[in-house]
Amino acid sequence: MTSKQVIARLSKLACPANVKGMASVGISSEGTLGVTMPQVRALAKEAGRDHALAEELWESGIHEARHVAALVDEPERVTERQMERWVLDFDSWDIVDQVCNNLFRRTEFAHAKALEWCVRDEEFVRRAGFVLMASLAVHDKSATDARFTRFLTAIRKGAIDERNFVKKAVNWALRQIGKRNVNLNAKAIETAERIAKLDSKAARWISSDALRELRGDKVQARLRKKADRK
Repeated sequence: MTSKQVIARLSKLACPANVKGMASVGISSEGTLGVTMPQVRALAKEAGRDHALAEELWESGIHEARHVAALVDEPERVTERQMERWVLDFDSWDIVDQVCNNLFRRTEFAHAKALEWCVRDEEFVRRAGFVLMASLAVHDKSATDARFTRFLTAIRKGAIDERNFVKKAVNWALRQIGKRNVNLNAKAIETAERIAKLDSKAARWISSDALRELRGDKVQARLRKKADRK
């Protein structure tokens, strides 16, 4: 399937009413067609893995075409330069989350970029750093606890960022790391307690929300059960 064919299919699925609904939850309306994610995923599955197609779709600037790009790209062919190009194009929280979860976290550069991007000034670049941390905590089963301990240090430093899309990603990363295993749960709780002492409204929210889940019976029971199986 060519990029022109993908874009033509997306254009036929366009729904202006959906664009308004997406804008109401903070999704950029620029270049947005209003195609739903289930429709996007179905089209990407039909198109299949294709690195060149992904690059062409990304360059189109169409919101949903970029979602398809993240789904059809081949992680092993993604370069560091490509990641740096794409991250500068991020203009909406959903693009950040979908690209990081569907593509970037599968690359060999994921852990390094998480640490690099989480200290950048641009709001969506910084969000991407913390979203990568959250995604890796869930999906990178072979990573050592030490890698996530490094993330916790970055999370504590990033917790004073008052920007909404950043603070929510910081919170997400902290919670996902703390749900990985018993050891990281204890470290994440300790990190959240330290964050609570920071002179920042964002930090206090991040801490209280994370502690509520990480200390909760559901998480604690699941982690104990997981530890008992080892």
